[in-house]
Amino acid sequence: MADQQELPEGTLQNLLDQETLKWVFVGGKGGVGKTTCSSILSILLSRVRTSVLIISTDPAHNLSDAFQQRFTKIPTLVDGFTNLYAMEVDPTVEHEDVGVSDGMDSMFSELAGAIPGIDEAMSFAEMLKLVQTMDYSVIVFDTAPTGHTLRLLQFPSILEKGLAKVMSLKNKFGGLFSQMSSMFGMGDELAEDALLGRLEGMKDVIERVNMQFKDPDMTTFVCVCIPEFLSLYETERLVQELIKFEIDTHNIIINQVLYDDEDVESKLLKARMKMQQKYLDQFYMLYDDFNVTKLPLLPEEVTGVEALKAFSSHFLTPYQPASSGDPVERLERRISTLRKQLNEAEAELERLKSS
Repeated sequence: MADQQELPEGTLQNLLDQETLKWVFVGGKGGVGKTTCSSILSILLSRVRTSVLIISTDPAHNLSDAFQQRFTKIPTLVDGFTNLYAMEVDPTVEHEDVGVSDGMDSMFSELAGAIPGIDEAMSFAEMLKLVQTMDYSVIVFDTAPTGHTLRLLQFPSILEKGLAKVMSLKNKFGGLFSQMSSMFGMGDELAEDALLGRLEGMKDVIERVNMQFKDPDMTTFVCVCIPEFLSLYETERLVQELIKFEIDTHNIIINQVLYDDEDVESKLLKARMKMQQKYLDQFYMLYDDFNVTKLPLLPEEVTGVEALKAFSSHFLTPYQPASSGDPVERLERRISTLRKQLNEAEAELERLKSS
């Protein structure tokens, strides 16, 4: 890969240019702006792809807040778009979809509950089955914080272990299975189909998708972080886990970066900038072969389609702080800012004197 240090700044243009991409995961520590980044990425992809689906797998769904539109577990067209869909998935088993009798359903629940992580894995498999029946050009995952994301990547092995455990129970207690199935008024074959068929079907789906996840032409993982120690640590942990799972990752978004603009007079902000610069240097040193995209900290939240579209320009063109302009213009802007601050302070002083 080309040396990123030769480039002024990285951008996410590489994701738009990679036409073979089918799955794009966006993840990182909580509170770093994953939902905003994944939402903007899906908007940018919708400009170059026939159809895009963005899925939130975070239990604390923020996708509805980002787009200011209510989403459910059914893909819904995002307002203002003709080819961008969104859905929010809860990581719990939806037993109403099992399609067997109440007695069999509760027995299935008990078995599922005995295997750690199987409920989430099955829920994820159900969602992937649903997604695969629809023909989306690319699917963007707005994932839960790092720990949940790593569990999500372990689901194929969890399902495999779950299936093996159920099969061993069946072999040990075959007679009991038969008795229970006759108690619920079903033949042996139907009972086995209900219990094992569903797990087997899910395992097939998730294994097929898992092969795609490990194909760098089809899948990539975008790590979102902020220039602070804990976020740097979490990002490194995430990158190492992705390497272990053989999942491609070559894009890092560093969000909420403070720039030394001409109107920054605050000692606190200047101290934060100095601290951030230390971690930015470490990010560039650790990930010199990654596309590292820096995004500025804004004074307001980026919510609503128009705000997301406006902010999206920074994903494709490196942000230029006002301080990088002509020195005379910078000084004039600084004087203008100071005058405004002085006028506001004088007005406040007069208000306090007269009260």
